[in-house]
Amino acid sequence: MAPLLSVADLRVDVGGTPAVDGLSLATTGERVLVLGAARALFEAAAGLRQPRRGEPRVEGMAPLAAVRARVAAVAPLDPQLPPRWTVLQYVTWSARLAGHARREAARLAGEALDRLQLGSSAVTRLRLAPLAMRRATVIAAALATGAPALLLDDPLAALPEDAARSFARVLARALDAEPRRRAVLFAARISLESPLSLAADEAFVIDDSHVSAHGPPAEVAAQEKTLALRVEGDVEAFARAVEAEGGRATLEAPAGEPPSRAMGPTFVRVELGALGPRELLRIAAQAQAVIRELRPVAGVFA
Repeated sequence: MAPLLSVADLRVDVGGTPAVDGLSLATTGERVLVLGAARALFEAAAGLRQPRRGEPRVEGMAPLAAVRARVAAVAPLDPQLPPRWTVLQYVTWSARLAGHARREAARLAGEALDRLQLGSSAVTRLRLAPLAMRRATVIAAALATGAPALLLDDPLAALPEDAARSFARVLARALDAEPRRRAVLFAARISLESPLSLAADEAFVIDDSHVSAHGPPAEVAAQEKTLALRVEGDVEAFARAVEAEGGRATLEAPAGEPPSRAMGPTFVRVELGALGPRELLRIAAQAQAVIRELRPVAGVFA
């Protein structure tokens, strides 16, 4: 089976500036979290933005081809919705747009509304719908296509805590209702206790176009003493010094090139052990290296 989502040396520009540059990853899970990435990654994976270099694959296909073949459906964050349409009209339109006949589209729309607990809101006009209802409608529209793969863009963003928790439960149950349906959820941050985190079997943490952590969500979140760094200068000497003082440093150079003084910042993953962040700064100075950026790997889990 092809990876649900894969990218290789991907570059995506926004306003002429790289928002994603050199990112490579391939999923193996069925319910995947992609955390901390620029929104441009979702847009490229959904076929909403043309990459400058590289092309994502969704179920082994180019994004637009996957959508047109009803292999994948996307739920972007807060798209413009027709204000006079009802929730039911929008979800049914999505099913019809995916190529389903009228009767089948009505059935799929009804099932999607039920799974997102929107049945009682079916005749609500979208201009009157609260934010969580509009987001549920967009996801129901993706479900109603019948596509076996879903790409979801940060559906809990900016929702009040109680509303986010409730919506996450509803969405997790909707996905669980169809075990064969695969899903990638893109988010800036998410609670480890969220039903969506608990239902996921794989998580990627993206730090500046680099996979700084990868694995089951609970294992990734447990890495409280692991930091993702960007280091310039004598990176190898810095890594050796970290190891000598009881930490563990893993160098990952962009595009698979060997680390050297001549290249730009190198990504370094540091398991601190008994060290602290201030000691890393001291070690870097002694090794003639400069830490340009330092972030906790688990920082994307609220």
